Amino acid sequence: MGYEHIEVELKDGLGTITLNRPPVNVLNIAMMNEINGVLESWQGQKDLKIVLFNAKGKCFSAGVDVGEHMGDLAPKMIEAFHKMFRLMDRLGIPTVASVFSSCLGGGCELAVFCDLVIAEEGAKFGQPEIQVGVFPPIAAHIMPRIMGRKAAMDLILSGRIISAEEARAMGLVNKVVSKEELESATEEFIKPYLGLSAEVLRKTKKAIMVGLMDDLEPSLQAIEKIYLDELMTSHDAMEGLKAFLEKRKPVWKNE
Repeated sequence: MGYEHIEVELKDGLGTITLNRPPVNVLNIAMMNEINGVLESWQGQKDLKIVLFNAKGKCFSAGVDVGEHMGDLAPKMIEAFHKMFRLMDRLGIPTVASVFSSCLGGGCELAVFCDLVIAEEGAKFGQPEIQVGVFPPIAAHIMPRIMGRKAAMDLILSGRIISAEEARAMGLVNKVVSKEELESATEEFIKPYLGLSAEVLRKTKKAIMVGLMDDLEPSLQAIEKIYLDELMTSHDAMEGLKAFLEKRKPVWKNE
């Protein structure tokens, strides 16, 4: 099957989804629907051991299309965006992100939601959504769980951008390598898992998640309700998004 915005390969237990929407892999609904179609087709694939997200172009991903946050498109965007994480969760196998250059907004959420992250030393991570009047729903769920409440508050509330090394120190990234090494280092990083049983990997990941009592669905439903029913009906969320698209500073009314 051909895709417009991604490349897909399934070989020897490794499923690879390559983001390929030039120049900066902005995640729009069409692209996310393609990713969701692949993840749906891989559900129940007994010999699938690892899903790898990597990218072509100038960076891993600059985030979700801001224009699709507006009006009637917002619920559709959230549905497609969150479906990626629900499907990744339901696969029940380890997921890996191989990151270079900018990894921001929804792109950062996609990377850090993965169980393992390898990044080149020049990669930049961040959730700048608050600066345009919204918040990152998946980061609100996953970041306090993987980096602790205070570090998650710092990153999400400030919207600041951090280096790959700082992301590693905060627990968002497992390994940092040079840009030249990223592709070969990713292969070496994944190789040990591909030699293991897919069923044992699934049961082990399930045990880890159960041990954390970390159930995605009720948490994500509560966050979606706040995002769509409270945030997206506020003046300042609309103002922030409009200001971004019109390349001006937002005028907050605090309502």
